[in-house]
Amino acid sequence: MEINSLILDMEKIMINQCRIIGVLDSGIDGLGAKAIAHIQEADLIVGGTRTLELFKDQFKAGSNQQDLTGKLTQIPRWIQEAQKEEFETVVLATGDPLCHGIAKYLMNKLGSHYFEVLPNVSTIQLACARLGISWQETKICSVHTRDTGEWEVYSKPDHGLYDLLQKIKQHDSLAVFTSSENSPDRIARMMTSENQAKNFKVSVVENIHCDDEKVYKELDISDAAKMTFSSPNVVLLRRSTERKPDIIFGINDCEYFQRKPNKGLITKREVRAVSLANMKLRSDSVVWDIGAGSGSIGLESARLCPQGHVYAIEKNKADLDIIERNRQKMGISNYSLVHGKAPQNIDQWPNPDAVFIGGSGGELEELIKRCLSQLNKYGWLVMNFVTFENLSVSLNVLKELDADWYVSQFQISRSQPILHMNRLAAENPVWVVSATQKV
Repeated sequence: MEINSLILDMEKIMINQCRIIGVLDSGIDGLGAKAIAHIQEADLIVGGTRTLELFKDQFKAGSNQQDLTGKLTQIPRWIQEAQKEEFETVVLATGDPLCHGIAKYLMNKLGSHYFEVLPNVSTIQLACARLGISWQETKICSVHTRDTGEWEVYSKPDHGLYDLLQKIKQHDSLAVFTSSENSPDRIARMMTSENQAKNFKVSVVENIHCDDEKVYKELDISDAAKMTFSSPNVVLLRRSTERKPDIIFGINDCEYFQRKPNKGLITKREVRAVSLANMKLRSDSVVWDIGAGSGSIGLESARLCPQGHVYAIEKNKADLDIIERNRQKMGISNYSLVHGKAPQNIDQWPNPDAVFIGGSGGELEELIKRCLSQLNKYGWLVMNFVTFENLSVSLNVLKELDADWYVSQFQISRSQPILHMNRLAAENPVWVVSATQKV
């Protein structure tokens, strides 16, 4: 009986599916007969303000229209209530509802069996056609999200333009669904602040299929940053300079700006490589870099974790300026830096997958306890020490916390010319302590 009842329920849903229909500003002229029939027969029509106005003459008498603007989370309930009443339901979406559109959201909430999708041509496809660009070679992105304001240096992953900026650095051709807030000029200003303006040209296609449609082709980013564009629009970014492959691991010490009282306040390349390996980084790791120094560990972590983010802290003001110069030189944006002394300034950071402690400011015991307690499952804490005292403190704390840990000691020597020959010059010995919570 239960199986038969389930089959009957599924058949009922299939017969009375909600139709998600892709529409364009060309209105009914851009739709096939099947899509038009569903719109004309619908008891409930869900759509944005502009879309409902565009198709209002097609709705049958007595039908109910729901404006989804600012009410995205309410749509699944509207659909479920309509299906209980056996109402014919239509959701009007722009272009292809499964290309950065509403269809995926609704299917994740209710299940794909609730819906039939009738896609239209994507506005990305139309914009590429206007510009003669082969769209299958273009990375499609969307900044159609909540307004988080203008981009600022050290913005975090919750910023509406964050994901786009990471993709700009990884691709040569991008097509972007914008919003009225995250507009082409705001995108251009972000690219300018992150030293990407010289690398790209931007094209904008606004008001597609409307009488006032306009195409701006291959603008300079600096010019687009000062302009105002009509919404809706689509942005296409094309790289105008050669994208050089980045070294992501094992960067030479001399490539970093350093404060140099002696040999430079930097984790040396050989020790850096082992420390990064011991941090067990993934592409999406959240990393803490405490006592950032010249920034080498945190900045290389950011390159190794392109879908992750690095949160760094440094108490010396002179080092902050050096870290920022290194960040700009390396073109890294999935990185946030604060001036302060840990652990007081790390309360707002998300729990890490990896932590590196290069300097503790006399707070080593508390830092170890805080970091281990906040590490995500399978996360690792890595510390570098050059003194017996700090090594001893760290091991005593790790034993007290019953953590899993191990120590490696490195005595690195590098070749150095002497007259017409070469000799080995020793670097200071370093202990690398790696620890994790027992699982």
